[in-house]
Amino acid sequence: MNERIRRITSIAIVACATALSASAQITDRPRPAEWDKLIPGGKYVDRFEAMQGNKLSDKVWGAQEVLPRFVDNGIEHPDISFWGGNILKGKEGKYHLFVCGWPENAEKGHMEWPNSTVYHAVSKQLHGPYTIQDTVGKGHNPEAFTLTDGRIVVYVINGYYIANSMNGPWEFKQFDFNPRDRKIIEGLSNLTFARRQDGSHLMICRGGGVWISRTGTSPYNQITEKRAYPDVEGEFEDPVVWRDSLQYHLIVNDWLGRIAFYQRSPDGVHWVTEQGEAYVPGISRHKDGKVENWFKYERAKVYQDKEGRPIQMNFAVIDTIKWEDHGNDRHSSKNICIPLKKDLLLSVLNTVPIDASTPTIEVRIAAEKGFNPSRQLDIPSLRFGSFNEVNFGRGCKPLSWKKEGKDLIVTFEGKGSGITAEEFAPKLIGKDKKGEFVIGYAHLPYINYKPAILSALRPRYDEANKQWKVEVQNFGLSASEETTLKITSNGLTVAETLLPKLKPYETKTVSIKGENRLEDQRLVSVKFYRNGNETAVNKF
Repeated sequence: MNERIRRITSIAIVACATALSASAQITDRPRPAEWDKLIPGGKYVDRFEAMQGNKLSDKVWGAQEVLPRFVDNGIEHPDISFWGGNILKGKEGKYHLFVCGWPENAEKGHMEWPNSTVYHAVSKQLHGPYTIQDTVGKGHNPEAFTLTDGRIVVYVINGYYIANSMNGPWEFKQFDFNPRDRKIIEGLSNLTFARRQDGSHLMICRGGGVWISRTGTSPYNQITEKRAYPDVEGEFEDPVVWRDSLQYHLIVNDWLGRIAFYQRSPDGVHWVTEQGEAYVPGISRHKDGKVENWFKYERAKVYQDKEGRPIQMNFAVIDTIKWEDHGNDRHSSKNICIPLKKDLLLSVLNTVPIDASTPTIEVRIAAEKGFNPSRQLDIPSLRFGSFNEVNFGRGCKPLSWKKEGKDLIVTFEGKGSGITAEEFAPKLIGKDKKGEFVIGYAHLPYINYKPAILSALRPRYDEANKQWKVEVQNFGLSASEETTLKITSNGLTVAETLLPKLKPYETKTVSIKGENRLEDQRLVSVKFYRNGNETAVNKF
């Protein structure tokens, strides 16, 4: 075989191996046909805006698909492969990125990640460039958050660092996890956190289990036994959860299908999934349309404004398949920042619950610095109602509108809202006078956004006293209402009682007289009912 043929054959073998490797990390997930009918603003991915940066370069590492790129967006360094991390704003006005990384020349390449170091990087601008200031310690996939007392927590796999300020000194500790008679869903890694209204923290683990800690560092208690994620096929990882002034939000990534899903919740436990992709490859575009087409977008994190609205999302990105990134080659990884379209601030003025018979719906659209709704909105284009309607261009149409101070009050016809008793944050989509879409979710005055969250341990049968005993705790932020507790097995009610009202975080053990009619106590469930409707199911 002559040298030219040998070289061509070698290239073909490498190309084939690369293609096979790539196919092992990609699969086509069919989209529902209805997604083709979504309007702009109907899916979360529409919110991504053009990247910011001033230094465009192709004299750097990377596959052709990511060149040229903004090297002053996020953080990158020729000697370090970065991954994960999120941004907090300091009291001095600077932005602090807690990101992990490892030497680019490591023999294992990207697979050196278990030996990551957590870096503390700083920038005067939200989108970067971020410059390393110091190190926090060893660890991977960091997520930083602030406690009510001002201390900073930087979570890493298998522990966390804590300090009185962004600049340390850092002390390493480990969380305590209480699974509460439940199987931990897919282990405890890649955790993500959201602060609740009372300063406590909700956490979602990689597997989609929901956990609550009263302080953010005290034991995390598992309160669900099934994943919070959409009930669809997917290899899910990298959840990111946050709470704004209205509701909880969750995005989770199917790494194999390279598609992420967007969900919302009033309490962090009960979730609805909106149609459309939350993000997909190719979202990192420039104003001129150029795309930094990274192979992987993972470890999504959000930066929130004072209302809790995400105004930027940052990602760990890599230009090739992870195991094709070797030491001292042209491949590596970095963290990028992409701005997001900001939600409008909306509130419904109707005090009576909305249903199909509601004649009109009044919505307040709040003015903000730089935003005058009466001047900037194309009011006739607005549609309001359930996301199942407005995401497709349907919903209620405006009948009239008026100014109230700087705010705008729009009266919508009630017909076609799609709003049911389960609705907790109806949606608005429309356009501004520049033709750009606008979006927002509305507060409903009759919804309790601090609901009780009752959760039980496995029932135990006291043979000596012929009674069932069940420990129940309220992990919600308001007292529970009158609730019926039922112990069931295979669809049959074994025991039933009226549960006393529980204050937030209060625990009560109830005893129920009755026979042990279970052949297998592993099949037992505890169900809660209010006004005859099932509100929660605890399976063990």
